[in-house]
Amino acid sequence: MEAKKLFEIYIGDLSRERLGAPEGEVKGIALDSRKVVEGGCYIAIRGNAADGHDYISQAIAKGARVIVCENMPQDAEAGVFYQRVTDARAAAAKLAHGFYGNPTAHMKVVGVTGTNGKTTVATLMHQLYTRLGFTCGLISTVENIIGNTVVPATHTTPDAVSLAALMEEMRQRGCSHVFMEVSSHALDQKRVMGVHFSAAVFTNITHDHLDYHKTFLAYIQAKKLFFDHLEDNSLAIINVDDRNGKTMVQNTRAKVVSYALHSMADYRCKILSDDMEGLQLRINQWDVSCRMSGAFNAYNLTAVLAVAHGLGEDQDEVLSILSGLQGAEGRMEKVEDAVKNRTGIVDYAHTPDALENVLKTITASARKDQKIFVVVGCGGDRDATKRPLMAAIAAKYAHTAIFTSDNPRSEDPEAILDQMMEGLDQTQKAKSLRITDRLMAIKTAAMMSTSGDIVLVAGKGHEKYQEIKGVKHPFEDKKILSEAFSGHI
Repeated sequence: MEAKKLFEIYIGDLSRERLGAPEGEVKGIALDSRKVVEGGCYIAIRGNAADGHDYISQAIAKGARVIVCENMPQDAEAGVFYQRVTDARAAAAKLAHGFYGNPTAHMKVVGVTGTNGKTTVATLMHQLYTRLGFTCGLISTVENIIGNTVVPATHTTPDAVSLAALMEEMRQRGCSHVFMEVSSHALDQKRVMGVHFSAAVFTNITHDHLDYHKTFLAYIQAKKLFFDHLEDNSLAIINVDDRNGKTMVQNTRAKVVSYALHSMADYRCKILSDDMEGLQLRINQWDVSCRMSGAFNAYNLTAVLAVAHGLGEDQDEVLSILSGLQGAEGRMEKVEDAVKNRTGIVDYAHTPDALENVLKTITASARKDQKIFVVVGCGGDRDATKRPLMAAIAAKYAHTAIFTSDNPRSEDPEAILDQMMEGLDQTQKAKSLRITDRLMAIKTAAMMSTSGDIVLVAGKGHEKYQEIKGVKHPFEDKKILSEAFSGHI
């Protein structure tokens, strides 16, 4: 693509201030100066830890011939085209999608945002549409999938340039539909600008990410950006049981479709039965049997049905397939113990609301003689205000709560546990243990449990590592719990 045409794609708030003139084709586009190719474009982004403007000279040394920046450098390099913009993040997204030929204009893209449920809803839609016979893409916290190929995921939502490149690869490999999680960080950082969404789903919004957004209002406003930018031929599918559901679509041009369990909605779901074996649901006039448990999964499944119906799929076929779908890895995932007849559950629940939802589901289906053991921690370098809340929730529902290390990252795990313990009263402290070593915490829960008991290991779900002081050490909750049940650790 010629450089001049590349910049004509971005027609928002471009300054007229330029140095030099673009010549020839732009060979690549990058946000990282180390990834610039000869004859490529480098976009200088201001981040929390570093400023891309400080690396312009390195990008040029690597071969960049086009520089997009918010501040023009004092000393311009000869033969380099500079373009000043007022918002480099927005420019990056629009330029990237233009560079790759606007791939999402040729596919149906469905985005899912919300505090909880994003991964499950996106994964269920991917499973559904794959079984409907479509070639699909998935962009999620757990994994990215292109057709039958699994690509490891590093972020819930990739950066703007990586996302555009991934979408183009999906288009080239025949994907007609893409289902993706859209995080609040991605929305605030404008990573999804330039994506044409056929549908957007709002699941819920609860306490999370205040380390980044600082206030709950700012968190809500970040989510709302998703719906503010939808086009008039898109669908906005919202959970109206959440009080912020209608707020999301106040300024949207999209067609609004609602779903709920307790409120009047276009798709109203009623739980007929719910236990560890699955759900029996009635959604409008349709009865649905599912392998998944919990009211939160009733919401997720109703959202999936609303998307499929809204995009014109055959209702009977969709309902038939829904009954056989399973959730995402590390979401209410069972670990069976055939010898002692114990049930292990691994779940990604890392917010107060998610943890309580999981424990409510377990408690509701547990027999009176079954004891519930909960192993949970809180991540370091993240929202610290939720730590005492999560500890209190775990202790409220558990026979024994074991507080342990999650991904402490740069923080002292003992300090994190101190903050968690502040949420407990004396009664809750009496039925709680503090074991910093996560492996030993899981092993202890297994050793304390007896026949028929339930052990929940929460917080990390699908993750295959534990991050300590910048190093990711191999660690899988599901594997460790299974080995603890079998006595191998």
